[in-house]
Amino acid sequence: MKASRDNLPVPNPSLQPTKPELVRIFDTTLRDGEQSPGVSLTADAKLQIAEQLAKLGVDVIEAGFPVSSPGDMSGVQKIAKSVGQAKRTNKHGLIADPPGIAAMARASRADIDSAWRGVRDAIYPRIHIVLATSDIHMEYKLRKTRPEVIEMARSSVAYARNLCNDVEFSPEDATRSDRDYLVQVLEAAVEAGATTLNIPDTVGYATPEEYGALIGFIHHHFASANVTVSAHCHDDLGLATANTLAGLANGARQVEGTINGIGERAGNACMTETVMALRTRAPLFSLETNIITKEIWRTSKLVSDLTGMVVQPNKAIVGANAFAHQAGIHQDGMLKNKRTYEIMDPSDVGVSESSLVLGKLSGRNALRSKLEKLGYHVEGEKLDQVSIRVKQVLDIQRAVSDLQLHEICAEVFRSTNAAVAY
Repeated sequence: MKASRDNLPVPNPSLQPTKPELVRIFDTTLRDGEQSPGVSLTADAKLQIAEQLAKLGVDVIEAGFPVSSPGDMSGVQKIAKSVGQAKRTNKHGLIADPPGIAAMARASRADIDSAWRGVRDAIYPRIHIVLATSDIHMEYKLRKTRPEVIEMARSSVAYARNLCNDVEFSPEDATRSDRDYLVQVLEAAVEAGATTLNIPDTVGYATPEEYGALIGFIHHHFASANVTVSAHCHDDLGLATANTLAGLANGARQVEGTINGIGERAGNACMTETVMALRTRAPLFSLETNIITKEIWRTSKLVSDLTGMVVQPNKAIVGANAFAHQAGIHQDGMLKNKRTYEIMDPSDVGVSESSLVLGKLSGRNALRSKLEKLGYHVEGEKLDQVSIRVKQVLDIQRAVSDLQLHEICAEVFRSTNAAVAY
């Protein structure tokens, strides 16, 4: 930096932070998430989740696949007429527009007509067309040739665009498609009026390097077109969130995911992981979302309750152990400064506070802290005795209850002929 006359540094404009770009969040819990084996949501349950997704601040809610059943059509229509028309409060506390409401369709007029009937009452309706482009899908599933699929993409998007101004096109199994052919299909979709190009890693096959390169290639190729490139990743190899972030780093400005990462097989990218990665590593990505993160835990709990899919305890962001600490070294660090072992404030995602869990590996400081919360001031030899008894309990069971801690303290103080110190 140069120095000014009063010796203060003069900022270099090229080094100044730029305003973060906005990433649109497309939530597909109610469509792709409901495809989880064993999950079936009623129209009312879908509406309840959609209302919470609107509070969460998602930009687009994919409400379902209307042609699949009368019940799904009913659910999509209810969401379009209520959530799709209701103003909401954004993360800045201001009144904001309702979310977009999307419905999925295959590349057929019957599907597209059903999708349109489902979402047309929303203020911001979207039709989402899915058409396979990998050779294995075209040969064995569609039984169509490459030229036939290109024409299907063109005609279906054009038909949908006559009904709806917002049309998303997804080349299913894009990551296993021939790249040059994939571009030809996408070009046909854009020429026909597609406004979003979604690039699905349908079977969770790609690595972050591969997926990022594919998104970068497509983003560059369509740079002059007025389209948004979107990332949609599955978790078959446990790479869905990493692939989604790689897509964002290479030009995607919409991401698709589900609450708790539910979905076909191993599930979809967990939307909250992507959101919190962008927030926690903001200087790295320089991207932001409209998500109200304090609603994350509440949304996770609702989806878990209504779908019956229990969240694994060690699930990032929303698992029961996400902000829990049991190892003594970690607990000691947490008691001194929470930032030693937590990169996020639990309150930012709607969790009241961190927890220090007493286990066999817990230390004296954590035990002392827990006892103080129960009203005991225990030091020195008495703390040693309490610690020994607690670990004896933990040798035969997973956890020690507050009642057991009260009993242990009472026993220790009786054995030393001392009054219980409250």
